[in-house]
Order: sequence, then C-alpha cells, then structure tokens
Amino acid sequence: MKRGTLKKDVLKEKTLRFAIRIVNLNRFLVQEKKEYLLSKQILRSGTNPGAMVREAANAESGKDFIHKLAIAQKENGETQYWLELLFATNFINKTEYDSLWSDCDEIGKIITS
Repeated sequence: MKRGTLKKDVLKEKTLRFAIRIVNLNRFLVQEKKEYLLSKQILRSGTNPGAMVREAANAESGKDFIHKLAIAQKENGETQYWLELLFATNFINKTEYDSLWSDCDEIGKIITS
C-alpha cells in the first residue's frame, strides 16, 4: 500500500468518526440544551470535511483534488470557531470542547500535510 493511500484512508476514517461525534453533539444541543441555531451551523461545518474527503477521492483532476481538500480545510476551521463559541457560551463543557477540538485539529493537520 502506498503511503499516500494510507494517509487518505486515515483521513477518511477520522473525518467519518468526527462527523459521527458532531451528529451526536447536534442531537445533544437540540434535545438537552434546546439550542437550534448554533447546532445547525456546527452540524453543517463539522460533517462537511468528511464529505469533501470522499469527493476528493473521486476528483477529476489534481486541481479538483486540491480544491476539495481546501474546502474541507475551510469547513474544519469553521467547525473550530463553532466549538469555541459553544464552549464560551457554556453549551459544552471544557472536557467536551478539548476532546472535539483535538480531533478537529488533528484532521486539519492531516489535510494540510
């Protein structure tokens, strides 16, 4: 297996696991906290990197591949913003924030490498 293929597989798996965590966070925010606006924003941005990684795997060209991963990186950065806001407004606690932030940060580092 090529090194690049292994990195893509790791990124594919990590973005899927992160998206699952984000879906569960959305469910928690809506059901437990009755929060509907921020929860939609983080759901959209937090699940998008995984979709973009999947699209990049089927890119039509090298430029298309880079473009898809650039979108994934932007959405990942936006997700970090929503996490910061959710923590600052006490919708999530420090443990939840640190764990989600760490996963999000790791995904960003893999995308840019």
